[in-house]
Amino acid sequence: MRMIFTLCALILIVGAFFIWRAMQLPTEYGTFVGAPKVEVSELLERPKDFLEKTIFVEGTVREQCRTMGCYFFMPSGTKMLRIELQEIAMNAPMREGHQAQVEGQFVPYSDGYQLLATAIKF
Repeated sequence: MRMIFTLCALILIVGAFFIWRAMQLPTEYGTFVGAPKVEVSELLERPKDFLEKTIFVEGTVREQCRTMGCYFFMPSGTKMLRIELQEIAMNAPMREGHQAQVEGQFVPYSDGYQLLATAIKF
């Protein structure tokens, strides 16, 4: 019986440590410069209008990279905008389902486009 109580106490302590550590992670990476706000739907409908420009978008984090958190997607209807975090937060905390504000340059990627983040706030 004593062993069970000891294991339960250990599990509670370890769990509390991980919760505390998660709350200590930064929520902002990079420096915002005040780029104009653009809706994700606009980017996906008229990508050539925003190509190679620095823009600001906000939305919900979806399908974040599971291994390191280095990219995620922002939805607009059935389409998704890829947000690349490699330059500012290679090991970003998992924030899938949370709101994010992102500033960066809109560039071609593979057969579509992506936003290379220069600043992000979760």
